[in-house]
Amino acid sequence: MNQQIIVKDKNFRPFLVEERIAEAVKKMAGQVNSDLKYEFPLFLAVLNGSFMFASDLLKEITIPCELSFIKMKSYEGIKSVGQVTELLGLSEDIENRTVVIIEDIIDSGLTLDRLITVLKEKKVKHIKVVSLLVKPEMYTKNHKIDYFGFSISKEFVVGYGLDYEGQGRNLKEIYILA
Repeated sequence: MNQQIIVKDKNFRPFLVEERIAEAVKKMAGQVNSDLKYEFPLFLAVLNGSFMFASDLLKEITIPCELSFIKMKSYEGIKSVGQVTELLGLSEDIENRTVVIIEDIIDSGLTLDRLITVLKEKKVKHIKVVSLLVKPEMYTKNHKIDYFGFSISKEFVVGYGLDYEGQGRNLKEIYILA
């Protein structure tokens, strides 16, 4: 991971190597296992970006749980469009359940805010949030991020599920816009 890569028409430089990501995932999973050992949580992965993180995280979760997916969109290219669109909804009955939202990255918090509103309307018991990346400079909401791997600056990142116009999700490591 020593060289820059090109995704579509943009240059990206190395940022987080596979080993550091794996260490962060194991640490977060350990915290979730400890905190929710008496619960039967539903992990709710926000697609498309969280698919790699969700897969690796769930491999480290040792407590009984369930997994579901929701698809939401708030980006076009490298910019947030300021609106969240729900593309694939939640079909499970989650009333009185503990739900753990799995996000790849939290920047403005718009997607998270919309999802938490939906979950509260469905009368969940508790909501926990786990995200691989958080951009505190951009985060404008007040929801607690219970578990996160890395706090990063506001630069655009790609890889490990994160994309630029649909490309780069398959990269094992995370790259930052050069």
